[in-house]
Amino acid sequence: MGLIGRKNTTESAATAVATLPVDPALAALTGDYAIDPAHSSIGFTVRHAMVTNVRGSFTEHEGTLKLNGSDPAGSSAAIDVRIASIDTGIGDRDNHLRSGDFFDADAFPLMTFRSTEAAHLGGDKYRVKGDLTIKDVTKPLAIDLEFNGSATDVYGNERVGFEGSAEILRSDWGLTWNAALETGGVMVSDKVKLNFDISAVKNAA
Repeated sequence: MGLIGRKNTTESAATAVATLPVDPALAALTGDYAIDPAHSSIGFTVRHAMVTNVRGSFTEHEGTLKLNGSDPAGSSAAIDVRIASIDTGIGDRDNHLRSGDFFDADAFPLMTFRSTEAAHLGGDKYRVKGDLTIKDVTKPLAIDLEFNGSATDVYGNERVGFEGSAEILRSDWGLTWNAALETGGVMVSDKVKLNFDISAVKNAA
């Protein structure tokens, strides 16, 4: 999911897109990284009963990033999310989401994302496109990301951070359960916002 690079604003837009000049400090981040689940979150926001938002997250996930600082298009990401780890703060609701009405976590335990394309949008903004699979349905997904920086932690690990979001229609992945409201509208919006806050550690050479 990670992409590293910066555009030289003194160049024309066309030249900048073609050459993608990179700050040497960012180029040095090139390498393979493992997402740190203890310091990362993958969550969602969805409208409930037409009037408020429900927020939740998946507490069990893992993934890898391949960062190419000199050529962000050469970056890639792979993420696996365990559906049964869904947490909205209400047990009954979480059990309903795990059931066949929604994710059917017993039959389809994983949600996966595999990137197919990465692009630098300027500054610290990037876009990663790939395939999102839920309940054995695979559809394209584009995630807009911001590079939050890099640091060496107290244990000597080289870390990078990204945050971003994407919007999907859950019905595209077969998540169609709903209930009509007496006042009009439906209980759960079809549109869902996915939220990513990623900290990843560089693999040892």
